[in-house]
Amino acid sequence: MKHSRDLPPYTAGFGSMIVTHQLKNSPPPVPDNINLSGKFAIITGASSGLGLESAKQLLSLGLSHLIIAVRSVQRGTAVLPSLKAANSKAKIEVWELEMESYDSVQKFSQRCERELERIDIVILNAGISVLEFSTVVTGHEITMQVNYYSTFLLLILLLPILKAKASGRLVPRMVVISSIMSQFAKFAHSDKRPLLASLDDTNIVPWDKLDRYNISKLVGQMFVAKLCEQVSAKDVLINMVEPGSVKGTGLFRNAGGIVAVAFKAMFALTARTVEVGALTYMDAAVVKGEESHGCLMVNGEIAPLAAKTYGKEGEELMEVVWKETVEEFAPFGCKEILDSLSA
Repeated sequence: MKHSRDLPPYTAGFGSMIVTHQLKNSPPPVPDNINLSGKFAIITGASSGLGLESAKQLLSLGLSHLIIAVRSVQRGTAVLPSLKAANSKAKIEVWELEMESYDSVQKFSQRCERELERIDIVILNAGISVLEFSTVVTGHEITMQVNYYSTFLLLILLLPILKAKASGRLVPRMVVISSIMSQFAKFAHSDKRPLLASLDDTNIVPWDKLDRYNISKLVGQMFVAKLCEQVSAKDVLINMVEPGSVKGTGLFRNAGGIVAVAFKAMFALTARTVEVGALTYMDAAVVKGEESHGCLMVNGEIAPLAAKTYGKEGEELMEVVWKETVEEFAPFGCKEILDSLSA
């Protein structure tokens, strides 16, 4: 089976891709022989939408211990009855995780190391899309902070923990939620250096509310591609998944005006139910094996990465994203973590 980077990039337009991925194809059901008894999982952003539904589906497969990592513990606690209904025997916990804050991400990973005996599955589901430009305490634009910086800082901080706490022959896995919208990232100012920091200043890179989400997913694909050159699938399996357009996720809950009208119209015509969308998570988290390491999964199949990852320019851009991100994470010991995993 070919790797995502060995496949030719998509050339179809947005409408054609929606028809192909949303209307003509669906994610596969979970095989009957999957049993997660004794297994442990963490899902970020799991108080609603795809995160919540994927939690229910993991529990229905017999998962023994689940942590939902949420911004609001109150909201997380409110969904506990629905999770318990999926598996009354499972241990389910609500842990606070504020994805706008490096401090919260670091504390969460430290708690995992301190309190958990094992971690089998991590689904990095938390994500946002916003209308207005704003920065958070880190100084970064909020979409990039939540969808990119905090997501991948958490991933790196958890890598050695997953490896150390692995049980027997079962390889722990991490699932990153990506999007085919990365294919349509304009990223018109990708020649700026430093690259990622330029996205925090509208005087350098003018604000484009639609493109910013696409860019956040594009650089995420780039980082995973580079990361998986260093991290072995035999230590921690890392893959990405495109869930498709899904009703009721709240991803564009901040949208208004013509943007809201456009997305509502598109969703009404093409969007999947949250139950179907979450099957893409299940496929990546509990079905696929080493062949999916570093790959993007679409409807259960290995798919190409975004077009901007290809060719000489794509390789150069990925290298810039990688180096700038590793440098950004240096204060958290990430260089040492990566060195230890690639040794």
